[in-house]
Amino acid sequence: MTALFALATSLLWGLADFGGGLLTRRIPALTVVVVSQVLAVLVLGTIVLATGAWTEAGPELWYAVGAGVVGPAAMLAFYKALALGPMGVVSPLGSLGVVVPVSVGLLVGDRPGLLQFAGIAVAILGVVLAGGPELRGAPVQRQAVLLTLVAAFGFGSVMALIAEASTTVTGLFLALFVQRVTNVVVGGGALYASVRRGGRALPEGGRGVVRAALPALAFVGLADVAANGTYAIAAQQGPVTVAAVLASLYPVVTALAARGVLKERLRGIQAAGAGLALVGTVLLATG
Repeated sequence: MTALFALATSLLWGLADFGGGLLTRRIPALTVVVVSQVLAVLVLGTIVLATGAWTEAGPELWYAVGAGVVGPAAMLAFYKALALGPMGVVSPLGSLGVVVPVSVGLLVGDRPGLLQFAGIAVAILGVVLAGGPELRGAPVQRQAVLLTLVAAFGFGSVMALIAEASTTVTGLFLALFVQRVTNVVVGGGALYASVRRGGRALPEGGRGVVRAALPALAFVGLADVAANGTYAIAAQQGPVTVAAVLASLYPVVTALAARGVLKERLRGIQAAGAGLALVGTVLLATG
C-alpha cells in the first residue's frame, strides 16, 4: 500500500507540474499559484465542513502551517531559478529535495533492506537524469544553483511536514485545508508585493484569460492537494524512506506528459533516467 499511494503521489504531482508549467506560459506564475490554491481551499473547506474534520484540530496542525509557509517560498525560489536557467540543470537539481524526507525517515528509525537501499540510489539517479541535465558545460549562475537548492530543501521539507500533520483521514482533510489557506496567505502576500513593485498579476488578455483557465487551474490545485494527501498516507503506512523516493518520481511523469501531449522528444539521457527510475521502483516495491 505504501508503494501504491507513493506512486499515486508521483502521478498527481507530475501532472500538476505539467499543467502548472503550461499555465505559466500564459498567466503570471504567482497568479497561477494563488488562484489554483484558492480553488483548492474552496473544495477542501466544503469537505472539512461535510466530514466534521474541524473537530480534530490539534497542535499537529502547526506542521500543516509550516508546510503552507515553506511550499510557496520553495516554488518562488524554483521559478526564479528557472528564469536564470538553464532549465536542464535547474530541474534535476530541484528533485534532490527527496534527501530531506529520506534523512528524516532514517533518523526516526527506518531501516530499509539492502535491496531497498539499492532501489533508493537507482531511483534518485533516474529522477535526476529524467530531468535531462545538461552535461556539456552549460553556463550556470551561482545564484541559480543556490535558489534551486533552497527550493529543493523546501519541497523536501513540505513532504516531511505534511506527513506529520495528521494521523487520521478526516484529520488529514483538515491539515490539507490549513496548509492551503496558509499557501494562499503567503502566496497572496507575495503577489501583492510583486504588483507593488511593478509586476503583473494578470496576463495580457486580462481577467478573461484567467476565467477561461479556471478548470485547468482547479485541476492543478486539486491534483497538488491530492498528492499531498496520498503522500501523507504512504508515509504513515510504510517506511518514509521508501514513500519519499517513490513519491519523488514525478519528474518522470512530467517528462512523459510533455512527450505525449506536446510531442516533445525525450533526450537519450531522459529516456535512460526514466528506465532507471522504473528499475528503482521495482527494487523498492519488492525489497
